[in-house]
Amino acid sequence: MTKKRQMIWREIQKNVILNLDFGLMTVNETYMRRCLQLARLGRGYVAPNPMVGCVVVAEGRIIGEGYHRQHGGAHAEVNALNSVKERHLLPESTVYVNLEPCSHYGKTPPCADRLVSEGVKKVVICNVDPNPQVAGRGIAKLKAAGIEVETGVLEKEGWELNKRFFTYFTQKRPYIILKWAQTADGFLDAFDDKPIRISTDITKALVHQMRAEESAILVGTQTALKDNPSLHTRRWFGKNPLRIAIDKSLKIPPTHHLLDGSQATLIVNQEQNEAPYLAVDFGQNIVPQLLDHLYKTKIQSIIIEGGQKTLQTFIEGNYFDEIQVEIGHYCCHQGTPSPSIPDGLRADIQHIGDGTFVHYYR
Repeated sequence: MTKKRQMIWREIQKNVILNLDFGLMTVNETYMRRCLQLARLGRGYVAPNPMVGCVVVAEGRIIGEGYHRQHGGAHAEVNALNSVKERHLLPESTVYVNLEPCSHYGKTPPCADRLVSEGVKKVVICNVDPNPQVAGRGIAKLKAAGIEVETGVLEKEGWELNKRFFTYFTQKRPYIILKWAQTADGFLDAFDDKPIRISTDITKALVHQMRAEESAILVGTQTALKDNPSLHTRRWFGKNPLRIAIDKSLKIPPTHHLLDGSQATLIVNQEQNEAPYLAVDFGQNIVPQLLDHLYKTKIQSIIIEGGQKTLQTFIEGNYFDEIQVEIGHYCCHQGTPSPSIPDGLRADIQHIGDGTFVHYYR
């Protein structure tokens, strides 16, 4: 091997790690993947903030790590820096974080200021923050202090983790998930209104987990009247989402669960505009009106759970980011058909117990 090739190989060895789960990765990718792993621990607890993890590295090893645990609590960078015992290593350390450090005062002081005050050598970032209050200002503050900054490491994975946060700021609307359960032969329910067992105890728990991780959940008038849903998370731990029902003429009786006052609720109608009611113009398309209201009230994600007419309205208007369909193994042969899936979507299939989940993505 020539001297030049030896030098190249040594450089590769310094910067590449073989990870059995993900294959060949650079050192930066390895530590950033740990950031993403930590960040996921905040799912369901930090919204409307993004999920963020942070790792502090010195002498080729992790000397501190942390993540954003609770909305209003310390950010990932602060928790990671506070965990470092070997403080003397900070001036030579590299800090990995999956989102640009904040540069403004909110519920907590700016993380960029803390990194500057600790005198870290380098900061490696997965995604630039689209929030107009940050949007490159955190990076600029670090660079002005003489800290080396690198961005774009595992950028795609970082976007996937915080797609609700990014969609909210870039599209100025919540991230929209359409969700329904159907029989094996493609029906939502039977014409005779007899109950159809589609979900199992396991899949019901998973649906409630999903509710706990999203900001809001919506049903149409007929679903609200017929099913009298509670739309809470009794089968899972975590917060209840904002309940939303479309009820143009206020047909939902006060005895229904949606009006029991047990959790935050919004009734979209054409008459009343005092909480828990929101008046919109039903002479126009109500979906953009609702999405604009949710954006202004900082709702970053919403599940559209039915019924067929409501789901099809969102599909035909192209108001969705992903679709989740639970398919049971029973057939009912006739009934209300499930919505039509648009062409050109990617599909991910999971088999859970007796049921099947199909996730459709753009």
